[in-house]
Amino acid sequence: MVAETSMNSILYLYGPPGVGKSTIGKILAQNLNLPFLDLDAEIEKEAGASIPEIFANQGEGHFRALETHAMKSVRSPSVIALGGGALLRPENRDHVQDGGVICLRAGASALRERLRCGDDQRPLLENNSLQALLDERERHYDSFPIQLDTEERTPLESAFAIQNRLGRFFLRGMGEGYPARVERGGLEKLAHLLPEHGCHPPYVIITDSNLAPLYGHALRERLGAGLILFPAGEKNKTVPTMTQLWRDLLAAGMERGGTVLALGGGIANDMAGFAAATFMRGVTWVSLPTSLLAMVDASLGGKTGVNLPEGKNLVGAFYPPQLVLADPITLGTLPEAEIRNGLAEVVKHGVIGDPELLEICTWGREEIGKDWHQLITRAMGVKIWVIQADPFEDGIRATLNFGHTVGHGVERLSAYGLRHGEAVGIGMVVETRLAEGLGVAETGLAGEIAATLESLGLPVDIPQGIRPSQLAAAMHSDKKKSGGVPTFALPVKVGEVRVGVEIEDLENMLEEIILSPYHTSPVSGPAERSRGGVEEEKE
Repeated sequence: MVAETSMNSILYLYGPPGVGKSTIGKILAQNLNLPFLDLDAEIEKEAGASIPEIFANQGEGHFRALETHAMKSVRSPSVIALGGGALLRPENRDHVQDGGVICLRAGASALRERLRCGDDQRPLLENNSLQALLDERERHYDSFPIQLDTEERTPLESAFAIQNRLGRFFLRGMGEGYPARVERGGLEKLAHLLPEHGCHPPYVIITDSNLAPLYGHALRERLGAGLILFPAGEKNKTVPTMTQLWRDLLAAGMERGGTVLALGGGIANDMAGFAAATFMRGVTWVSLPTSLLAMVDASLGGKTGVNLPEGKNLVGAFYPPQLVLADPITLGTLPEAEIRNGLAEVVKHGVIGDPELLEICTWGREEIGKDWHQLITRAMGVKIWVIQADPFEDGIRATLNFGHTVGHGVERLSAYGLRHGEAVGIGMVVETRLAEGLGVAETGLAGEIAATLESLGLPVDIPQGIRPSQLAAAMHSDKKKSGGVPTFALPVKVGEVRVGVEIEDLENMLEEIILSPYHTSPVSGPAERSRGGVEEEKE
């Protein structure tokens, strides 16, 4: 049986002639690992005649009938470039779903220049000026909810802007790759999305004791799935808990052809992903992050694992999911402390790769919460860009460790009384102060980061009672080290990070920082920012 195509699985690029539908569509399709169709080219191939010939010999009505047939013939997820008048026909407009139509726009002068440079002369332009055509169709084009101005964007920038708007990505570099989606109400559509992405029963949900009553039981009923619970909390992310998950999967009837569904935050993602990686030598799994931290960080990259008493995530595997689906609706039940927990990672992504995202983080908690989709997709975009460049942490991916070398040590020394994001926020400030002390970072960068974090309700100082020697020792147990020496990813400025930095006098530098807690002062404005490169250095 062929699975029903889910909402917005087919993406239609629409708009006036010369707006870039075909050029942008090819890039978008490649980015999303989807087939691309130029509908006019398909019509010409099917009819055995060019579009001008069809118009001349059989009339516009016949062409529109061919157009309708070609549109309805596409049944699988694709990116389709439509002709500039394809959706004027009510039957065609009814066939597409407005949420899957991206209407591309540009001014008449820009369109005229593009058409002049190309060899594609549309029949409808022969007897009408371009401006007249735009005036005639203005209200029609305006009626589509998703609009993108392509005039000041390159085709690459336009494609990525569409991805950010839709919340659709595809991660390459690890195995065959996998899609990541941000979709409001996505959990309710999961019965269609799973088979569409090659996931098959039996389905078994792994979640923690907090999430089961919120979403686990309803999802189990919707999918006819098994449900496995483990105790919530970082203290339970252990090998004994993992052993029980393996046994529970066996009891639930999991098979090699089945699918594990990881429902929850970063801990559930790590635990369920590692269970899937190791059970029966590997079964398919899907990440369903329900926390902000998991959506923008833990669910991406295929890193799975458990903790040992000696440190976090010391046992694990790179094992990519078949699909990552983030449903922003789940943030509505997330405690405010967990929202702040995730915002720390969003700030980190802004620092390492997206100055505009960091600027959004300065708007304040209330304003940020009005558009979770934008925040999640921009933060996802940074991590996806990095991990695609370095899927197995051989180089540039180490930029994602910014704040984590210190953060993991602080988290462990607090006996996990600090949440992960809180510890990473402290780690970012401390590591930036280290970078300033080494002359690596621009002066004042630590203050800018600290002020942003504090505006979001996050701590910026190492907790009282943690001694420099303890923190230095804790960092020596972290994975991020070379030759037994902790290594750091230190910011140079917003958008540029230096990785692989070793600090010889670490304990003394930490002592100075711990004895001088960071007190922020108002920041007059962001420093000049650019998306920079990554340098590797060992000091």
